[in-house]
Amino acid sequence: MNWGKAIVLVFVLFAGFIGTMVVRMSRQTIDLVRDDYYQDEMAYQQQIDRVANAREFDPATYIQYQTETQQVKLRLPDSLQRGTLTLYCPADRKQDVRLPLTASTQVITVVPMQKRQRGLWRAQLAWFDGKREYYTERELILP
Repeated sequence: MNWGKAIVLVFVLFAGFIGTMVVRMSRQTIDLVRDDYYQDEMAYQQQIDRVANAREFDPATYIQYQTETQQVKLRLPDSLQRGTLTLYCPADRKQDVRLPLTASTQVITVVPMQKRQRGLWRAQLAWFDGKREYYTERELILP
């Protein structure tokens, strides 16, 4: 094989590689923005207040991922009257889990994660104690 054929072969292989990568990347779905992002922005000051109220609470005491059992263990605050636990998967919104919480919900709640996508998750806990609203968030990595 001479140099001319080798150069043409390298260009053809490179073009094939680039074409393959373009096709693979265009088929991948990426959910970067929520459908309701505008409404979320309008309520952002309320969210800032909720986070400020919850600063005295450590999210690790409320939300824990147990690797051996592949479960998210949630310990609810004693003062909870109502709330929501959202397990948010940034890579795939179809995997998101939203659990309503009430005063009658068990103090220790377990959410199984065996069949969930591996990777980064955000556990978002919002609750109301009758006087103030609180919000805390913790990142979890499912191996």
